[in-house]
This record gives sequence, structure tokens and C-alpha cells, in this order.
Amino acid sequence: MSQPVDADERARALAVLGTEASVCVACRLATGRTQVVFGSGDPDASLMVVGEGPGQREDEQGLPFVGPSGRLLDELLDEIGLTREAGVYIANVVKCRPPGNRDPLADEIDACKGYLRRQIELVDPAVMLTLGNFATKLLLRTELGITRLRGRPYEWWGGRHLVPTYHPAAALRGSARVLEEMRFDLAIVRRLIDGTYPGIGPASPPQVASTQLDLFE
Repeated sequence: MSQPVDADERARALAVLGTEASVCVACRLATGRTQVVFGSGDPDASLMVVGEGPGQREDEQGLPFVGPSGRLLDELLDEIGLTREAGVYIANVVKCRPPGNRDPLADEIDACKGYLRRQIELVDPAVMLTLGNFATKLLLRTELGITRLRGRPYEWWGGRHLVPTYHPAAALRGSARVLEEMRFDLAIVRRLIDGTYPGIGPASPPQVASTQLDLFE
């Protein structure tokens, strides 16, 4: 499958993929959703943010991270000069809300993973930011918890780097330490994008073919 060469082509390809996802019935989550929460943001983003799955507000509005956690995420991104309109694309591991906001099950992830994989291919971000334990463990393929994983970047598929951090909901529960550690992690993202992180050159990701990006296998 060819890779779009500019932001307009990427946006069109993402729109086609989003339309396909909007009618997906590949797993049981389709029966309880209000609507699919595909993703949103800059189709030419240098940073892609990945969460676990939509919550109630996201399910109602069809957009990722629109509740209190989303507002905090937007504030933290703004502090490093990035927004959903310029520089950031946001998606989740699964596109439909799990009942009771439970973790997605293995077969649900398997049914949905092609959409996330293709989003990564199309946006082609230099840096991935995972929010919370679930998305981080899945994309890094580890059982280590977020408190042990955060605070540093990891080499990832296609020459990219992945930075794990807490889910914004953890900071909203009142922990000043969590909020400051999230700021530290976002500063790593900024330095990776700028090419000023020690030992790592400027973020300039290659075009990645689908056969090279085999998530969750």
C-alpha cells in the first residue's frame, strides 16, 4: 500500500479509514457504542498520542480525550508548543468504548489493531506518547508498570521513539508528583522532536511499509 506524500493526502487517507472504522462490527464492543472514536488531530503530526480506549464523553462526541483528562492533556501539550491542530494526532488502542471503561480484551484488541497500525503508517509520527499502563505495556510488549517505564524514551518501530507517561486521569486524582513527572516526560518528547535529547539525533522518521510495522503480533 502506497504512503501518502503530503498532509492533504494523509488527511484524505485517514478520512477514508475513519469511514471504514465507523461501521466496523468486528468485535463485541460495536454492540454497546454510541459511535466509533477513530482519532483526531494533525495528519502530518510529529507526535502521536495513544490511549487505551474511549470513555463515556468520547463515546458521546466521537472524539478522543474530550473530558477532563483531555483538557489536561491539551494543557500539557500546549506547554511544549504542540496542539491537536499543529503537531499532534491522538488515537486509542480500541476505537469503541469498553463497557464500564474496563480494559479492552485480547480479541477486541486483535479486531481493532489494524486501524491503529494504519493510523501510525499514515500519520508517520517521529515520536509516540503512550498514556497509562495499558497502552504502554501493549505497545512496548512488556509487563513492567508505568512507574518503572516512564522517564525515558524507547527505540520503537521504524526508527521512531516511544515515550511512556501516566494517564492524565492519574494526575487529576490529586497527585502533584504525577503531574510534575508528566511534565518531565513531555519535555523528553519536545527534545526528541527537536533533536536535542542526548545521544539521539533529530526526529526524522522514515516512510514505513505496512510489512515493517506489525503491531501486537
